[in-house]
Amino acid sequence: MSTRHIETPTPQRYWNPYVAGFGLGLTLLFSFVLLGVGLGASGANARVAAVAVHAVAPAAVESNGYLGPWFADGTPLANYLVFMTIGTLLGGFISAAFAGRVGLGVERGQGLSTRSRLALALFGGVLVGFASRMAGGCTSGQALTGGALLLPGSWAFLGSVFAAGFLFAPLFRKAWRA
Repeated sequence: MSTRHIETPTPQRYWNPYVAGFGLGLTLLFSFVLLGVGLGASGANARVAAVAVHAVAPAAVESNGYLGPWFADGTPLANYLVFMTIGTLLGGFISAAFAGRVGLGVERGQGLSTRSRLALALFGGVLVGFASRMAGGCTSGQALTGGALLLPGSWAFLGSVFAAGFLFAPLFRKAWRA
């Protein structure tokens, strides 16, 4: 029995971050010009979750002061944030496919098991999702949209994110070293 060797393409390098940032800035500008609103991501997740809960307990969701208004004009999924998120996922997949970066796997440092990495990612995702709903928006909405509008609270938030990143990076760097 012979085995065939299949060569896998070498993944392409990542884009220059300045070029990617310029593209993101243009996307934000077009969002303001065409839609009259900025970018955000957590709103789509909240709307999908609201539809899922509505399927089980419609009366409870419709009487909820936060979620109820989303159902007044039909489905909450007919919102620009949902379509933007779908476009982001499709665009990310297409970009990864062209760069030879599509594959299943769990990225983690040598000192962390796959199970621990997935548990920490789930915990962090739930925490950030909850916090973004409590704050009325997510990091991308706060930093990109609020920052572009020169809102002082958004700039304070962005400064805090960078400060926390620099402060806590040494604590987490050990887990990611190969």
